[in-house]
Amino acid sequence: MESRTKTEEIQATEGNLSQIFRKLIESTNEDPSRNGLEETWKRRAPEMWKTVTEGYDESNKPEMTSFPTEEDGMVVKKDIPFHSLCEHHILPFSGTVHIGYVPNGEIIGLSKLIRYTRWKSRKLSTQERLTQEIAEGLSEEIDPEGVMVAIEAEHMCEAMRGVETPDTTTVTTVAKAVFEESSQGQNPRREFLDQINFNR
Repeated sequence: MESRTKTEEIQATEGNLSQIFRKLIESTNEDPSRNGLEETWKRRAPEMWKTVTEGYDESNKPEMTSFPTEEDGMVVKKDIPFHSLCEHHILPFSGTVHIGYVPNGEIIGLSKLIRYTRWKSRKLSTQERLTQEIAEGLSEEIDPEGVMVAIEAEHMCEAMRGVETPDTTTVTTVAKAVFEESSQGQNPRREFLDQINFNR
């Protein structure tokens, strides 16, 4: 039996997703063939699912372009918007990511920090693990003197179910290398938190 082409595999996956969403709609006693729902399970929901889980596909990983530099001051990119899916309830959590790093002879294109955050966040995860994965991933990609990542997010699994309490924010931080240290009056961790106005 000949192996399927990439196109055939994609078509098979899309077909499976369509049937999964059809069954979900049927589980509510709705009619999946009625006007307003038929295109949902056939096309819209599968397309949405592929978008919000594209972080599993390595081919979507952005190219991490870097440039040589003699500067050694901290670089901070703050208020990067993101959306991810809670792995426990498959409901969204979203907010902002703040990234700081100290270059080690190279700086990275600023837009790459946004693209990298978006790619990492589009999968089933937890806020704690997402924070860790962004920090560890950037440490490997650009080999800086240190990286620190902070995420502030709201979770729909708290707003829509369980305690049903919207507008609460969860904060997570991960510090690597020089951000874990302080010496001779220098405290990169404190400087980063001040830069992102963390105590506002």
